[in-house]
Amino acid sequence: MTGQQPTIDSRVSNIRVSSTHRLIRPIDLLREMPVSDAVNEHVLKVRNTIHDILTGADQRPLVIVGPCSIHDPAAAMDYAQRLKPVADALSDRLYIVMRVYFEKPRTTIGWKGLINDPEMNGSFDMGKGLRLARQLLLDINALGLATATEILEPFTPQYIGDLLGWVAIGARTTESQTHRQMASGLSAPVGFKNSTDGNTKVAVEAMLAAASSHTFLGINELGETSIVETTGNRDTHLILRGGSRGANYDQQDVFKAAEMLRSKQLNPRLMVDCSHANSGKDYTRQVMVWDNLMQQICRARNDAVESYILGAMLESHINAGRQDINADLAYGVSVTDACIDWNTTQQLLQRGYQALA
Repeated sequence: MTGQQPTIDSRVSNIRVSSTHRLIRPIDLLREMPVSDAVNEHVLKVRNTIHDILTGADQRPLVIVGPCSIHDPAAAMDYAQRLKPVADALSDRLYIVMRVYFEKPRTTIGWKGLINDPEMNGSFDMGKGLRLARQLLLDINALGLATATEILEPFTPQYIGDLLGWVAIGARTTESQTHRQMASGLSAPVGFKNSTDGNTKVAVEAMLAAASSHTFLGINELGETSIVETTGNRDTHLILRGGSRGANYDQQDVFKAAEMLRSKQLNPRLMVDCSHANSGKDYTRQVMVWDNLMQQICRARNDAVESYILGAMLESHINAGRQDINADLAYGVSVTDACIDWNTTQQLLQRGYQALA
């Protein structure tokens, strides 16, 4: 009968799904939390600048710096307000972008990030999480600071993608066809990390895939399941983050990765993550990695040869270290990976600025 609701047999369908809940549509969130003309122009300028850094037209290193993950929007804004004057003061030699990560991939289980569980108690109020994330991005961009995040869920860009200057695809998802397809349609430049074992080939293959056009299932602004067709994204680059085999940020590793990229007719300029396996998961060793990268960049400039290092990533918060999620959280301390503190961050940025003179 026309219009009759289909019968779902509970014996064969959704047998392991306990419930489903309707989520706000992307278009409704965008209407509820609109972007000003000034912020739109700012985001466009950020993306164009990063494009120029990727191509080498702009020789300033791109620095992605900020908390491993955002769990306290107030502390994140505090960090942004500290970072903005530093970014302005150093802008002639460094292009600084704030790391604003809302989604966390888990090796097994654990807190999945502000969007997924904003209360950090298993309530999973994703509508609230999306609103908090969008408001924070609006506020940081309104400061005139550029923003960067990792995209984990393929639907997330419909809710916050218009406010992002740069996007990362993480080590656990670089090999995913879903994320490669998604990256092919993202409006922002995208960095692909090497896999957790240190394999750079999968990230190179991801860049090749993302540069191509794709047709896949997704959602549109109305929240409707749609066939999505993309044109491909050439604004991509490799991120070296080390792996189970060890670090991969020294000059030999950088040259080897750059040659692999060049052999595939891809952008040989790459970024290095100072944290994760490159620091041996010791957050204090980010200082050593950062100094090494600045030396490599300066050496290339002094020798008048091409520098393949386009930038670096730092995990940094107001206070150092990390803490477990509990009822009495310390202010400005990461609840995921351990971070260097704000004073150390300032010192590293200043030291890099002086070295680049």
